[in-house]
Amino acid sequence: MDRIKTRLAIMNFLEFAVWGAYLTCMGNYLGRAGMGAEISWFYAIQGIVSIFMPTIMGIVADKYIQPQRLLGLCHLFAGVSMIALFFIGRNDVMPDKATFIAVYSLSVAFYMPTLALSNTTAFSILKSHGLDTVKDFPPIRVLGTVGFIVVMWFVNCAAIDADGFHFTLDENPGKFQYTYMQFLVSGLLSVVLFLYCMTLPQCPIEKKPSRSVAEMLGIDAFRLFKDRRMALFFIFSMLLGMSLQITNGYATPFITSFKGIPEMAGTFGANNATMLVSLSQVAEALGILLIPFFLKRYGIKIVMLIAMVAWVLRFGFFGLGDPSFPGVMLFILSCLVYGVAFDFFNVSGGLYVDSECPPDMRASGQGLFMLMTNGLGATIGTLSAGAIINRYCSWTPDGYLVGDWQTCWFIFAGYALVVCVMFALVFHPESNKTAR
Repeated sequence: MDRIKTRLAIMNFLEFAVWGAYLTCMGNYLGRAGMGAEISWFYAIQGIVSIFMPTIMGIVADKYIQPQRLLGLCHLFAGVSMIALFFIGRNDVMPDKATFIAVYSLSVAFYMPTLALSNTTAFSILKSHGLDTVKDFPPIRVLGTVGFIVVMWFVNCAAIDADGFHFTLDENPGKFQYTYMQFLVSGLLSVVLFLYCMTLPQCPIEKKPSRSVAEMLGIDAFRLFKDRRMALFFIFSMLLGMSLQITNGYATPFITSFKGIPEMAGTFGANNATMLVSLSQVAEALGILLIPFFLKRYGIKIVMLIAMVAWVLRFGFFGLGDPSFPGVMLFILSCLVYGVAFDFFNVSGGLYVDSECPPDMRASGQGLFMLMTNGLGATIGTLSAGAIINRYCSWTPDGYLVGDWQTCWFIFAGYALVVCVMFALVFHPESNKTAR
């Protein structure tokens, strides 16, 4: 059994390492490549494809292809597209926006479904070996966060310049966190995961009776909305999902922007924004370990309320901090509460959906959860955040996004607080399998 959990842990390590290579530092590259004004669209594209791709792939995994194999194939296509982005960026300092966005869209269209497929694969393999998903999955998922962190540190410190390839914490424009090299790292890791998935234990597809066209298209997943409790859960998942990609897209450009202030240009944080932001993922790894205790003791409502309060603090601390001491301590606090903000929502929500959905709807339910959070929620939230930031901030000729960041972060914190209060008043689960 330990071997099975180890294999799934490696799968999760690679799954999130692929994303960690570019998710939090892509904004800095886009700003220097003449696409800074479109940052919100790059992150919104992840949400747009999540509206339909996870649901479609969930249906395919339920009916046609074993989820671990489909997971690998998706990574193959996503990885090849990421490698193509590397070549586009290498050949043109200011790439054609339409071409770059099109190839990027193709990559994330195949990557985003893997977030749900990796859960489905892990849950299926754990159950087929008699293991408890609520108890055994969180420690496995921790390795995904570790993978995300390791690759963030790698792209933060790795650089190619006149001295060749080397690692540095000092200012260096050749660092991968500023260049197209981050896409090559992501693409190569995706190809490795494709090969690894082909060696995972099988997840047999259960024989199911003939289905209607609506069921085959995944539209039947929306019948989960007939249950008032599940409908409210998915609606608030969307509202909270609007916060998910804001700091992924703008935290590193925000922290790096302090390099444009002479007295802060030499601070460690301003020159290593990706590594500083990685503290969020360190906190995430620790936060995952708390989920079984909190779910069993307090239930899904309290766990999600804790996540919502953590989002308020996440944004608020960014608004109050700066890279110099003692302001940097508020950045660190923001990163620490992120672990609770993300885990107590995403991981617990996935476990809740798995426990509440009937067996033949679990993959579809995971896809629907992804649609509401990383799809509709993240799309609306990212575009709204981008409009606000573009209103209060602008890119300088030397590649820094400067302006009234404090107002932006306080607007985001206020929104998260409103959602928190509404959820506390409206959501009242009648039963909670994940709390037993």
